[in-house]
Amino acid sequence: MACLRALPLFAAAAFSAHAAAPSARPAATLRMGELTLHRCAVVAAYCGDLDRPLDPAHPGVGKIRIHFELYPHTGAGAARGTLVATEGGPGYPATQSRDDYLALFRPLRARRDVLLMDNRGTGRSGALNCAALQTAPRWTIAGVAACGRALGTGAALYGTAFAADDLAAILRALAVRRIDLYGDSYGTYFEQVFALRHPTRLRSIVLDGAYPLNGPDYAWYPSYAPAMRAKFNLACARSPACARIPGDSIAHILPALRRLREQPFAATAPDADGRRRTFTADASALAILMFAGSPALASVRETDAAARAFARGDRAPLLRLMAETYSGVDSRDPTANPRNWSAGLAAAVLCQDPPQIFDMNLDPGARVRARDAAIARRQREHPGTYAPFTMDEYRGMPLDYSFIDECVRWPKPPRQHPDGAVIPAGRAYPDIPALVISADLDDMTTVANGAAVAREFPHGRQVVMVNSFHVNALPRARGDCAARIVRHFLRTLSPGDTRCAGRIPPLRLVPEFARRAGALEPAVAVPGNRAGRPGLQVVRAVLLTVGDVVVRAGENTTGRGPGLRGGSFRVAAAGRRLRMSGVRWTSDVAVSGVAQVPAGRRGTIDARVRVLGPGGLDGSLMISWPQYPADARARIAGILGGETVRALAPAP
Repeated sequence: MACLRALPLFAAAAFSAHAAAPSARPAATLRMGELTLHRCAVVAAYCGDLDRPLDPAHPGVGKIRIHFELYPHTGAGAARGTLVATEGGPGYPATQSRDDYLALFRPLRARRDVLLMDNRGTGRSGALNCAALQTAPRWTIAGVAACGRALGTGAALYGTAFAADDLAAILRALAVRRIDLYGDSYGTYFEQVFALRHPTRLRSIVLDGAYPLNGPDYAWYPSYAPAMRAKFNLACARSPACARIPGDSIAHILPALRRLREQPFAATAPDADGRRRTFTADASALAILMFAGSPALASVRETDAAARAFARGDRAPLLRLMAETYSGVDSRDPTANPRNWSAGLAAAVLCQDPPQIFDMNLDPGARVRARDAAIARRQREHPGTYAPFTMDEYRGMPLDYSFIDECVRWPKPPRQHPDGAVIPAGRAYPDIPALVISADLDDMTTVANGAAVAREFPHGRQVVMVNSFHVNALPRARGDCAARIVRHFLRTLSPGDTRCAGRIPPLRLVPEFARRAGALEPAVAVPGNRAGRPGLQVVRAVLLTVGDVVVRAGENTTGRGPGLRGGSFRVAAAGRRLRMSGVRWTSDVAVSGVAQVPAGRRGTIDARVRVLGPGGLDGSLMISWPQYPADARARIAGILGGETVRALAPAP
């Protein structure tokens, strides 16, 4: 906080209260159950608000208005059911991710309504604003504690149990009997709480990137480090160039870790948007890069090679990744608007719901002493909990990624709302069809976490997506396999054929970083080539340059970014057209021109570039490679230094 076949237990889903087919000119209002909904101002949906007691145990304390959006089914006749999606974080509102959820549900919407609710304390449901925490560049124990004090008696009233009860109240008010519930990341925690508190409201449940409510050693997040190590080791073992290097990926990275331990230093490097990030390059900076998985693709694709380069004295690739990670783990948008992500809500949930390594009922001072004692004991008994990092290096990560320190000075919970009270005592998981989607490169919600969740449901089924990251049914996933499985499950209450989960291609890792093209393995000449080895090494540098820009553009939010060692690129046409200006991946090769990125995952990347290379190896090249297959080969043709180039190389 980061099984068995499902049986068709229910023959039919719940029916929505309204039965009329949507008209060409939607009505201004829609009556459902006891509520009248109004057309939303900015989206094609009906918006509603339901006043709920802030503290159900003491209704006189006040109310909170819970916001939701209802997307009616698009076909004729009555709806066959209602699909509900709930967002991760915690702190993000579900309505902000409406495009992703509607894309997932699109093939089902002819006969099913879609409902999105902003959890209390997020979005338009009274977003919490702990101003200092919301704008802080980095969470601190003192900042989290100050947020809790500012919330006062309300600090305990924004946990997952209250949000789950809010959703149940909305369903009652809309006269919706049962729902199919999808959640991603923290949304899977919400789902489990909802399932245990309101089991009769569920027809089925889909948990995408799941972690359990509790378990042995839960507060230490014991599967976190093993999954992190597996992420890098699996990716390396599946990459021919990396697998040829003796040892696993963690062994490749260890020399850089030792150097960072021995000689930490102040560093400045650009993130994918070109913002200069200043930080301390030390073991903790490497830990956050490796644990956080943000950016997911670049961190796994490049860390092994960047660490090897760093150990040789080339700092630029690893420092860039560290800067990008510090940018990626910042959940705020540029305006730090709590409606887009609420740091206060995130802190309130994280300090109220999950188990801690200390007793939250202790006064904060005593809690600090209990924390220190627990950490000392853990170091003695389980020193490798976060290997290859030490406990102190792990704790040097941001509080909302290392987890174990953030709530140590949070206010003591009131007796009537104890911490961890998210489910009624003794309540068993409901006997409903449950699908858990996990991924073998996800170390935030690990395969072990997902298996534990699937076991809790009597008819739980886990599907593991290979070569994939955190959350897999939404559009940004590496493929559409999980989305297809989820849709089949929502239609039939069975995941159907899941073989595609094992067929997602491995990642293509960067084989090596080099300061100069002459240190690279050359591209392979094919008939018609007249370029010699130096020219084919420049060709390889150009190819890796273009590939690097394609990856950076995927994380870019400003429309402009920097090259690794100079130059810049611009992003246009929704990320499909990339214009490079003197981009240098090696210091001696500058690349300018345009790359076209296909809209689909299975298209071809095409680039036309001008090259300034060493020793007069200037010219122009045309490059293309298939975007998706792991073993894809790039084709390169053109002129360098007056010589014809015809070559192949592994796609970047």
